[in-house]
Amino acid sequence: MTDEEAMDLALAQAEAALAAGEVPVGAVLLRDGQVICAARNRREELHDPTAHAEILCLREGARLLGDWRLRGCTLAVTLEPCPMCAGALVMSQLDRCVFGAADPDRGCCGSVYDLPADPALQGRARWRAGVREAECRALLDRFFSGLRRR
Repeated sequence: MTDEEAMDLALAQAEAALAAGEVPVGAVLLRDGQVICAARNRREELHDPTAHAEILCLREGARLLGDWRLRGCTLAVTLEPCPMCAGALVMSQLDRCVFGAADPDRGCCGSVYDLPADPALQGRARWRAGVREAECRALLDRFFSGLRRR
């Protein structure tokens, strides 16, 4: 599965988040090109500040794979990971993160900070930005413009 195909699946999760009134972020975890699991933001639904799509996807992937070490895995996510999620990428020993829209306010895979590349953390996760960026940004813009109208 290509990064673009994986992002299409993440976008479907983001659409589901939008329909549920959540910030539209979706994530998909892959290993050897095969989908392990997918998740969407669920902070409002679960009343949980850690229920970001990335965290939920990493948790479920670790459960399904029977190992918290997600070596050999790629996470595709529609929005650049925040500090919490970028930290989880490092701590899970994930190989790659592919994201759509950059987050110039909180993004920690190159925008505000590059947490996975910090040598103090001995991280190994590489990242790739801008995959299906326009589609990812459009979903976020739809959500936030709706909030402003209210």
